Amino acid sequence: MRWFILSLAMFAASPSFAANSAVRDADTIDAGGVTYRLSGIDAPAPDQACIDDHADSWACGADARDQLTRLIGNRDVHCEDLGADGTYKKWHVGICTAGDDTTSLNQLLIRRGLAVNLASGAQAKFGEDETDAKTNRRGLWKGCFVAPRDFRAGRKDGALLGGSCRADKDREIREVLFPPEPAMPPGCNIKGKYAVRARVTGNIGIYHLRICQSYPALTRPDRWFCSEDDARAAGFRKAYNCRPFTRQKS
Repeated sequence: MRWFILSLAMFAASPSFAANSAVRDADTIDAGGVTYRLSGIDAPAPDQACIDDHADSWACGADARDQLTRLIGNRDVHCEDLGADGTYKKWHVGICTAGDDTTSLNQLLIRRGLAVNLASGAQAKFGEDETDAKTNRRGLWKGCFVAPRDFRAGRKDGALLGGSCRADKDREIREVLFPPEPAMPPGCNIKGKYAVRARVTGNIGIYHLRICQSYPALTRPDRWFCSEDDARAAGFRKAYNCRPFTRQKS
């Protein structure tokens, strides 16, 4: 088996447009002027890495986002608004469908193995679909990955999931899933770093824009974000030194 540190080759990071919608990531859609998290599911972020069934590194977050874009195609997206998102109040939670489909995008993503249930057991909205995806090793389940919520929180000891995880390769697997120097996805140039001091403001980390004085010195970020909203929704706050550079008067 081949094991090596991940070098991400992501798709374009800007939202992919389809009729009245834009796909931010595999479980977040802009539709009708509102940003919706797809209710009941959790999909990998654009910068999350997984391992495929050939033991190769796989940009699963970017791939899942791309597959959601293809699922929608050029059809309108309609979302049942379930209210404000509990994590990021600026966004809403919704059950969304494309065109005349009767099956929601939420359920289709679980069915294809591109997302996991947020709840387990009887509380899981799409339990049978997830069980079927696991059994048939679809999407994420064909390889090895950590739950998207564990990746976002930087839990390097999170449970390994998928049909191709090997106990004797635990260290090598985690080096791929959490590379020490993650590559920047194209267009996603916002750096994120986990920081204990960020907890003072209820966050888990700090994000740095190119206008931040701290940006050049941060050579080993933990996360990459495509927008400030994405960073804030992930629990990161802006670095306090992020101010536009001004030329000093002579």
